Amino acid sequence: MADIKFEIETELGTISESAKGWTKELNLISWNGKEAKYDLRDWAPNHEKMGKGVTLSLDELKQLKELLNGLEI
Repeated sequence: MADIKFEIETELGTISESAKGWTKELNLISWNGKEAKYDLRDWAPNHEKMGKGVTLSLDELKQLKELLNGLEI
């Protein structure tokens, strides 16, 4: 499996933390040297491991925000 390179450009916030110390975070990340995208995933402490996640462009993030704002929660 090929190495995946990433650079967390901006840590935007933590949504939750598990009992094992993993955190669900929203960050702006550059994957393999490409333009940074918004990324929501679980991270081990110190970002040494990661879980599966969702990566969104700015337009997709704006659409998600619009959808969430429309929910009655």
